[in-house]
Amino acid sequence: MHLEIITPDKKVFRGEVSEASFPGASGAFQVLKNHAPLIAVLDKGLVSFQTHDEKKSMTVDGGVVEVRDNEIILLAEKVLD
Repeated sequence: MHLEIITPDKKVFRGEVSEASFPGASGAFQVLKNHAPLIAVLDKGLVSFQTHDEKKSMTVDGGVVEVRDNEIILLAEKVLD
């Protein structure tokens, strides 16, 4: 799957992942290969994903995620350090 994490200031991440987890407004959820299409609002919380080499995570301050055809686009308000 291809994941892009974008804030109003910059592209934070772009690459291939095998899974990704998000802090949905109605509860956390995970996306795996061939996931059904969805658009979800995110709360402030931890976004984590598995690349080929390692597990990565970052905290986002809300946003929206779209999943479609093994493409995931996360539009985050901002990424917190």
